[in-house]
Amino acid sequence: MKDTNRNQKPKRHVAAYMDSFTINYIHPRSPWINAWWSAAFPGLGHLMLCKYLVGYILMFWEVCINHLSGINTAIFYSLTGDIDLAAAALDKKWFLMYIGVYVFAIWDSYTRTAQLNRRYQLASREGYEVIITNISALELNVLLKRHPLSGFIWSLIVPGIGHLYINRLVTASVFIFGFITITYFSNFLPALHYSLELNMEAAKSVLNVQWFLYYPSLYVFAAYDAYVNTVEYNKIYKREQANYFRSEYQDREFDYPI
Repeated sequence: MKDTNRNQKPKRHVAAYMDSFTINYIHPRSPWINAWWSAAFPGLGHLMLCKYLVGYILMFWEVCINHLSGINTAIFYSLTGDIDLAAAALDKKWFLMYIGVYVFAIWDSYTRTAQLNRRYQLASREGYEVIITNISALELNVLLKRHPLSGFIWSLIVPGIGHLYINRLVTASVFIFGFITITYFSNFLPALHYSLELNMEAAKSVLNVQWFLYYPSLYVFAAYDAYVNTVEYNKIYKREQANYFRSEYQDREFDYPI
């Protein structure tokens, strides 16, 4: 029998890749949504594109320069109407360094999203195969259908747990470690404790707003990203199943529309 696998050309455009720690993939996205997430917190738009190294570099930059320039503290005082305190809290030497990278993160995430959308169209025309199981000495990753709401809810309870649910282990580790760090340095839990006791003055006195204002963007993004990735994983699962049935059970003479 002729071995047809040897005559198959390797696909030029790959849309999905699985290893033991995650599934990297390309799927259609709105460039404006990615740009918005980059504006909310530089690096998040790149994480959505599975550009992990670029995303983590930009996130590290955001935390370091934001902290040194006091941007979050200045934002807090601006929102409360204390403009003089906001101006005093802002270190202009570091702030001017911050602007260029901030604009780059927004521009780059928008541009990369548009480029990857075109790559996805090319990959979809060729079709793509996914190995549904990847086993290594450290981890097992299996492509399964999962519930998007489960990833969303777990991320709301503990940011990063939703990514553990879908086996995005590197992202989960970064989010869990990041939120532990932010929670500790912001004194969020003591402030929450005083708030539940209706002791608002004590809550305000212990809360470190510079660290606390990292919370909103990252917290919402963790839940959103876990939900979106679960939905897209389910689509990859369905496509893999369709490709398998097409190759194993469909009449070879049938001209399947692409």
